[in-house]
Amino acid sequence: MEDRPRPPRPLHVAVVDHTAQLGGAELALVRLLEAIGDTVRVTVVLFEEGPLADRLRNSGRDVRVLALPTSVNAIRRDELGSSTALRSIGRIARHGFRLARLIRSLEVDVVHATSLKANLLTAALRPLIRRPLVWHVHDRIAPDYLPARTVKLVRRLARVPRVVVANSAATAATLSSRPDAIVAAPGLSPEQIRDSPRPRPSGPATIGVVGRISETKDQLTFVRAAAQVRDRNGAASFVVIGAPAFGADAYAEVVASEVSRLGLDEVVHFTGFVDDPTRLVDELTVAVHTAAVPEPFGQVVTEAMARGVPVIATSGGGVNEIFEHGSNSVGWLVPPASPDQLASAIVAALADPTEAERRAARGWEMVRARYPVSRTAELVRQAWSSAAASQRPARRRS
Repeated sequence: MEDRPRPPRPLHVAVVDHTAQLGGAELALVRLLEAIGDTVRVTVVLFEEGPLADRLRNSGRDVRVLALPTSVNAIRRDELGSSTALRSIGRIARHGFRLARLIRSLEVDVVHATSLKANLLTAALRPLIRRPLVWHVHDRIAPDYLPARTVKLVRRLARVPRVVVANSAATAATLSSRPDAIVAAPGLSPEQIRDSPRPRPSGPATIGVVGRISETKDQLTFVRAAAQVRDRNGAASFVVIGAPAFGADAYAEVVASEVSRLGLDEVVHFTGFVDDPTRLVDELTVAVHTAAVPEPFGQVVTEAMARGVPVIATSGGGVNEIFEHGSNSVGWLVPPASPDQLASAIVAALADPTEAERRAARGWEMVRARYPVSRTAELVRQAWSSAAASQRPARRRS
């Protein structure tokens, strides 16, 4: 009997992330891998144990932890390229050699780096890894978002990967050395997108801001706007959904102190970390986004729109793309760090609930069409296939 040709084996990809904490990029990664399913074999390499590792293992993913010393993994993105990072160069190099050995032993077709630290480390190790490299960039590589020295370093090393994927056109535009970057926005799972906009909650208005507490997310502006809204709508209450992360505890204390200083302790509530804030978002009269600098994308905006909740967001970066290039047809855009204008927008949304729900419905329709995770998965699969096909035959496994 004549032997039948073997079916092609699935692509094998090593996804590398420096953190196992559940930030926005990591939650997007979980959704992406769920959407990709078994069409690609994926091994995830993390530099620490944590909730991300647990979640991926529970979904059946192969997770390898190659622990990076805490002192090195704690280096913030604004310290990359600084003397702080340079003092750790020996430990980083040792970790890099271990990472290269692990990736070679896995015999993967493609390496996909999905955080800024992982991007830089894998680019530096490219001669040792000997596999095509894909960068997934979730940060705007610009001086208003990162230190100038880090911007220069990232843009230089961005020439190394075979393919670069950016989470928005705004992010891609900051990668001047890679005009060919593919834009794949963080997609939403079917469970995140309601079948119809949520019914408007009854009773007094509740205005909420969702996301980790940090200076860049600027909950301080939310609190100061809340004081003005309270003066015009005494029945309204406010909720801060999220907790400090990545060393932002001191800032969280500043926000809490401002709540007390403004006499808002009875009307501003802090939930702490919430694993799945969907129910809380559904209960909001208005969802607010208050980033102080232009966001690379702005997942909390699309997540709230996917529930049919009216959204007020600060303009700039990827948020303008979500808002159809700055149009207010799907919500309200306000300048960053402006409590006065944020308060005015909240008051306007509360004063005209019919218009608020109309904009929310348009936002819901737009998100359903533009941001399903299936679209993101297809773009990333294409990036992996393109990178794997570019590998020289001598480097490919039989």
